[in-house]
Amino acid sequence: VLDNFSTGKRENITPFLEDVELIEGDLRHLDTVRQAVEGVDYVLHQGAIPSVQKSVDNPLDTDESNVRGTLNLLVAARDAGVKRVVYASSSSVYGDAPTLPKTEEMKPAPLSPYAVSKLAGEHYGQVFYQVYGLETVALRYFNVFGPRQDPTSQYAAVIPKFVTAMLKGERPVIYGDGEQSRDFSYVTNVVQANLLAANAPEVGGQVFNIACGQRYNLLELVATINRILGTDIAPVHTAPRAGDIKHSLADIARARERLGYQVEVEFEEGLRRVIEWFRREDPSLW
Repeated sequence: VLDNFSTGKRENITPFLEDVELIEGDLRHLDTVRQAVEGVDYVLHQGAIPSVQKSVDNPLDTDESNVRGTLNLLVAARDAGVKRVVYASSSSVYGDAPTLPKTEEMKPAPLSPYAVSKLAGEHYGQVFYQVYGLETVALRYFNVFGPRQDPTSQYAAVIPKFVTAMLKGERPVIYGDGEQSRDFSYVTNVVQANLLAANAPEVGGQVFNIACGQRYNLLELVATINRILGTDIAPVHTAPRAGDIKHSLADIARARERLGYQVEVEFEEGLRRVIEWFRREDPSLW
């Protein structure tokens, strides 16, 4: 595991440190990346600044970490003889095109520096496959959620922010009218997709949507949390944010056909698991 813990916490992986080698370092440093991939057969590349809003505030940092960091990893993987790199891309590359669901054949139209950085990583992966023979597979994640997400950052994802607020009896904040919709993907499904993509035959250089194939708007998200908690908490609305897209829904047929991908945990079950995790880990919330 190579991580600089800029957006994560060491305690998240502490239970697994007996089974893995941890290198605390940065993808922007090529020598560190070379050390991390030495003797490695498969790389699951999740490292990035993973925030649209943070990229709007800090486009240079996003480019250095997400684009240069990915290029460093591909160079190191090529030189080390890695068999395949699975790259975490993003549904944000589709932008706000009105067509739903999003298919991999659609022309990308990124609306934020983050989305641009993820699309650049896809292109670099495809070039390294075509030019150097390094097998790369890009997975376009749709709004991943699960336990251990940090709700306290100003760039926190919507589900941990809403869940922790509502567990405390507070009103969640929605940017805009709440009609914006997302295809929320529980983390177990994403882990499965990475393992399948690392081993599936004849998928080098390809791109796959990874999601549940269903969408929920933010008002429905609040209503579902209320139903699970047995509460009736109304959201607070504020101005929309720059770079946010209106609707997102994935077509996951290609991943099903070529990777054998299946949705193991549906949205509401995943939401229940997140709520139970926060209740268990932080009793002060309820």
